[in-house]
This record gives sequence, structure tokens and C-alpha cells, in this order.
Amino acid sequence: MSAEPDGPEDRLRRFATIWSRAVFPVTSTSLPRAEFEQRLLPLAGRLRDLLHTRGFAADEAKAVGAALVGAHCTDPEALARTLDCVDAYLVLYCGDDSPRDELRARSSRLQHAMAAGYAQALRERTLAEQESIAQAALRAQGVVAQALHASEARFRAVFEGAAIGIGIADLDGNILQVNKALLRMFGFSEQGLRGRPVLEWTHPEDAPQVWKLYEELVRGEREHYHVEKAFNRPDGTVLWTNLTVSLLRDPDGNPQYQLALMEDTTERRLLNLRLRYEATHDALTGLPNRTLFFERLEKALGAAEGQRFGLCYLDLDGFKTINDSLGHAAGDRLLVEIADRLQSCATAPGEMVARLGGDEFVALTTGADTEREVDELAERIMSALVTPVSIDGRDLLVRGSLGIVEGPAGERTAAEVLRSADITMYRAKSAGGNRSELADPEADARAITRHGLTTALPTALERGEFFIEYQPLVHLGDGSVRGAEALVRWLHPQHGVLGPDRFIPLAEHTGLIVPLGRWVLEESIRQAREWRERLVGQDAAGPLRINVNLSPCQLGHPGLVQDTVDILERAGVTPDALCLEVTESALIGADDDLLKPLRRLAEMGVDIALDDFGTGYSNLANLRRLPVSVLKLDRSFTRGMQQFPADPVDLKIVEGIVSLAHNLDLAVTVEGVETGAQAEQLRILGCDTAQGWYYAKPGPPERLHELALVDTTG
Repeated sequence: MSAEPDGPEDRLRRFATIWSRAVFPVTSTSLPRAEFEQRLLPLAGRLRDLLHTRGFAADEAKAVGAALVGAHCTDPEALARTLDCVDAYLVLYCGDDSPRDELRARSSRLQHAMAAGYAQALRERTLAEQESIAQAALRAQGVVAQALHASEARFRAVFEGAAIGIGIADLDGNILQVNKALLRMFGFSEQGLRGRPVLEWTHPEDAPQVWKLYEELVRGEREHYHVEKAFNRPDGTVLWTNLTVSLLRDPDGNPQYQLALMEDTTERRLLNLRLRYEATHDALTGLPNRTLFFERLEKALGAAEGQRFGLCYLDLDGFKTINDSLGHAAGDRLLVEIADRLQSCATAPGEMVARLGGDEFVALTTGADTEREVDELAERIMSALVTPVSIDGRDLLVRGSLGIVEGPAGERTAAEVLRSADITMYRAKSAGGNRSELADPEADARAITRHGLTTALPTALERGEFFIEYQPLVHLGDGSVRGAEALVRWLHPQHGVLGPDRFIPLAEHTGLIVPLGRWVLEESIRQAREWRERLVGQDAAGPLRINVNLSPCQLGHPGLVQDTVDILERAGVTPDALCLEVTESALIGADDDLLKPLRRLAEMGVDIALDDFGTGYSNLANLRRLPVSVLKLDRSFTRGMQQFPADPVDLKIVEGIVSLAHNLDLAVTVEGVETGAQAEQLRILGCDTAQGWYYAKPGPPERLHELALVDTTG
């Protein structure tokens, strides 16, 4: 048994092999299957590249679909088998470490674009064939006209042997002769067809110019015309044709007869309609897909003045859990049921429901009063989700988050409207889900800014856009500067200086906090070494210590200890120059595995500070098992000490914490000291060090060097 392919090219070739085996039996080609597979291999490579392309290159995906037609895969079954292979195997053999749901969503969009490209290419090929037939028909016209005047026998051979339908009528529209091909197309007998005037062959689908062209021809003002025309058959079905009507003149050049040449295009038209349907509708639910929805939305946004639109963007809450626990088949049945319910919610004129992909649906309403209608539509959608869905004998309670956008036509593009709805939906989801939210331009702007910051984060570090400010840590007993806390800032090219609250959560969410945190640690320790070297022999209280914040993501990173050791050794700084601050909330319920890196660092001599103490509702008894040497009280404890004397209750709380900390051999640092009254109260209570605007705002490293040589109590 052979091993599975390991390398990307091996997996790509395996995907191309599966594809060729599926499509080759229904392909009209003289190539052997191995050569046909080689022809599909570059197309498979293009699909793999598109699967990993940021954004969505619809034209590239359409080009792959068109290439199938160029490879003679013109049987409808070839497209169906191709889409099945892409759906089942593209992500499996050509995916990477990206989230599977994201890759499957891209694969679904690729399939729809491929189908659209295939349909367009097949249509162009059909038009080319039609043009060839039309040219042949024109040539036949000349042959027939000559035969009428020269040889009845030769005319009959052409007339009866033609594969296309031919009919001859006089200028009054009375049918004189028809060939067998035309009789077969219509299902009439020759007598039944001959007795029917041309003017009776009208059809509701006739284009306005069809009969105008006919009148011009019989008056001798036009030699021929070519149109697509429908006819009713006796059995009630519709016959679609490519119709060419030509004028036949007598030897003197006077109009005498009209000659009609018809090609039956019914099956081809049905195929094109089916391909169009498949390209614009979701294969699972039958709802319109993203392509058709965008067409409708753009039409609504381009409506006349006074028209409005309303859009509801729905995402199911917890759908991934259902997929993971019950399987994708159950998840698909759930989506079909939800789609049916949503379809019943949008039945009024101007309303539609579409599936964008995954568990995301949109509903659109248009008209002059969508402010009221979109609210009613949203209520119907949320009500449709109340009843549980029965899947495999289980009643599943389905909830959803809904983003609503409403406004006048002509002010925004379809992409802008959908982006606003998406942002609003996620705002509803972040608020707990199972609710709807109305779009808010200010909230949209904040979300777009967050997205822009997230996108710019990876390159910001490379471009040197981050810098560090330092806030001094002051000893409450003698007022000397004992160290500083490093506070990272982002000098953004457009938004100016951003504080850590604007980008640290984004860095944690994306995982970029690890390289950013490593850079902050390197810069801070380098600065600590510089301070110590400059203060040697000067009138300073002692060597300065640098405090660096450690995020939960960094705490769980396996390289934390080794990175810290390497940075200290490269800088030539002893571990006692560093204090790592970890928030109390990050250590609540922490197990031994999470605490192990902190214990190793503490054993080396690095101080560990428990930051924001008093906000995490942790058990004070847990302090005994944590490898911390410093408690850093949250600034909420100092707010009640603005005046002197302070609130007795606040004093008792702080006094108790300080007493407990000192009994456990822990030093106490207090944040947010803004007045001398606060500093004095904290000194009396026995706190060791403090920081805040009373001493200094965060600033450049040179400022700290100056403060270290000044007695801040005096």
C-alpha cells in the first residue's frame, strides 16, 4: 500500500488525478487519460493558489471554469463532477494551516465563480457555433435561390436533406413548403403547418423588434434578419430557435418569397439556464447565493430617488458546535431547515433571502418605506428561529445574531452596505448573541479602525513604529526612584500615538503579542543596563529595576523562559534588574503547568509582580502558591484617598492587604497616586513603592535618569 503524498506538489498532483478520473469519461477528447490529467494539472495549481489568495479573485476562478470548456469538457456532467471534486478534495489536498471553515468558504466561492466562467465560455462557444450556422444558412440561401430558378431537382436535394428547419412562404405570410427537419421540430404534420399563416406564430417572449424586422423584409426594405425566437408546439411545450429569415427575389429583382431557416436551440437554452441557476444559487439550500444577492443589492442601491433599502445580516450562534458534535451532515440539514424558514419570512414584493456561505444568511427588502418593513422583517426572522429544529431525533435550539442596515438608495455601494451589516452583526454577537442590532456609523468606523490596526500590526514592528515610555516607581519611605514600568506606545502613521489599550488586545487576539512582547523586553532590559551604567558612582539610591508587563498569551508561550534568559545574557544584566508583571485575572485558577515558567524565572532571581491586585476576585490563600514577590494594588484602592484623611473603610482594606502581603514577605506597590494626600496615606499604611502622575507621567528614558538623582520628597 503506497504512502499518502507528503509534499504540496504531490498533494496537488493527487488532486489533479482524482479530478481527471472523474471528468475524463464524460469529456469529448482524443487525448489518453494521462495526457488529459497533465492538461488539468496547471488548472489544479491555479485553484490551489486561489484558495490561499487574500481576498477573492473571481475573474481568475472564472478563467479556470472557462478553461474546462477549452479542454472539451462541454458535457454538463463534466461541470457537475468538477464541482463535486473541488468541494470534496480541494481543501483536503491543497489546504494549509488556515481555519478549515475559512478555506471551505473560499472553496465554495471558487465553485460558484468556476460555474459562472464555465457558463460564459459555453455561451460564447455556442454563439460562435451559431454564427457558423448562420453563415452556412446564408450560403444555403444563395443555393436555394439559384435552385429555384435553375433546377428544381437540385433545390429538393438541399431542401429535404438540410439538418436545419427550412420553410418557404409568400409575401402575404402563407406557408408554401416546409422540410422534414422543420416538421420534426414543431411536431406538426405538413398539412397542419402549411395552412397556418406566419403572422399567427407570435409568442409572449418575442422581442419588440421581431415583427418590425419582418414587416421591413416583406416590403423589400431588408434582405434578411436574424433573431432568437420562441414558438409554441401543439403539445404545449416551447420551441426556442435561432431564426434567420431571408428575402428571395425573382430574376428581375422583385421580392417574391420569404425563406426561414431555423435551428432548434431549446436544449442548449435549458442548459444555459441551468448553469446560470447553479452559478447564482446555493447548492445546499437552493437560496440565491452571494453572486445573485449582490446583483439584486446593486440594483436596489441604484434605484430611483425616493427608494430605500433594508438589509438583515444573520449569523447563527454556536453553529460550529453543532457541526463538531453532530457532524457536517446534521449541520447541513439544519441549514436547509433554517433556509426554508427564512424563505417564508421574505415573501412580499421586493424581498429576498440569500445564503452568503457557511451559516450566514441575508434578507433584503426594497421600496419607499423600508424603515418600517426592515424592522418587521427582522422580527419575523428572529421569531422563525424560536422553534427548535429536530435533527436525528434531537431538538436543537437555534439562535442567531442579526445586523440591520437601512437607508436611501444611491448613497453607498453594495460592498459598503454589506460591510456595515457584517460589522453590526458581530456587534450583536459580541453582546451575547440571540439579538439584533441596528447599524451605527460611529460603531462601524471604530470597527473599521480596529480592523485597520490589526492589519497594520505585523509590519508596524518591522518599521519601528513602536516606542517605550517609562513611569518611575518611587519608594514611599525616602522618595527615591527605585525603578520604572515600561509602557509601550504605537506611533501610527495616520492615528498618531496610540496607547496600549488600543492595540494590545488586538495583538493578543492575533498572536502578535509574542514578538511584540519580546521586543519590549529586549528594549527595556537594554535601557535598564544603560541606567545602571550611568548611575554608577552617582548619588542614586541604588540600581534601578525595570518592570515589564507580561500578557496571558506570553505566559503560555513555551519559549518565555529561554527568551528571557537569552535577552538578559545578551544585555549583560543580572535577573534582579527585571520584574515581570502578570495580572491577577491571568493567574486565577492557574494550574502548575502555567505557573512553572514563572517559578523558574523567580528561582533565577527575576521578580514577579501580581498586577491589578484586588480586581480578580481571587482567593487570598492562593497567594501562598503563586511565585510572586510583589503585590501591585489596583488604582481603584487609591481613588478614595484623594482627601486627607481618607475614608476609614478604604484605609482598613488597604491596611489589611499590606499586612497580609508583608506577612507573606511580599512587597506592595500602589498604582494611580495623583496627590500628596494619597502618597502620605499609603506611606503611613506601610506600602513600599508607588507610581502615578503625582511623581511623573510616563516619559522618555532620559527623564527617569534625571529623577533618579532627585529627592522626590523634598
